[in-house]
Amino acid sequence: MTLIKVCRLICCALVFGAAIAAVPNTFGQESNQPARANAQKEEDVNLDTQLYLILATNRDVEDGRMPSTLEPVMKRLHESLPFKHYTLAGTFLNRVRNTGGLDVSWVGGPFLVPASAATNSPSFSQFSAVVKLSTDESGREVVRMNGFRFGARVPVVTSQTTVTNASTGGTSFPVINYEPIGLRTDISMREDVPIIAGTLAIGASGDAIVVVIAAKRAN
Repeated sequence: MTLIKVCRLICCALVFGAAIAAVPNTFGQESNQPARANAQKEEDVNLDTQLYLILATNRDVEDGRMPSTLEPVMKRLHESLPFKHYTLAGTFLNRVRNTGGLDVSWVGGPFLVPASAATNSPSFSQFSAVVKLSTDESGREVVRMNGFRFGARVPVVTSQTTVTNASTGGTSFPVINYEPIGLRTDISMREDVPIIAGTLAIGASGDAIVVVIAAKRAN
């Protein structure tokens, strides 16, 4: 009888120990479920990114009309850069999932048309970044763009060449070279607040491209 009781006690102890060991795992799984659900919910958030390309020049051109959202940016540009005129060269809206990568390339109109020659040569541009919702040191929510990159190949008129024939005489054509420009950085910004990512000089005329970026949660 004693042996039977001892065996029963051992079996009970083993069962009890297994139950106790399983309890933390069960609580751990239950406590991790809300965190995993929140993380998945954050990943499913989509963000709208807006890229503005502003042509800054001292040439005799009219200032282009700017969106009202760019008023703080334009005020800073007029205070910081020695350019007389600013024109919006392009606006690009793209959507990306939170923590996702964005890579866009396009062919557009020329950024630079020197007064000495008209050219319809296009520009080739590319914009890429990894976009992520995060918080700064103050606990305020921000949008981070890691590996932000904007690059372009722009047409630059370097000289004029003259082609002659018997019927029309001499005809002058611009000589165009494509020059690469670009910037790469890691930046963060408040949601739906445009910031200046950088400025890029283009051509011998002293013009520049101002790269402005903004991002917000998609509706």
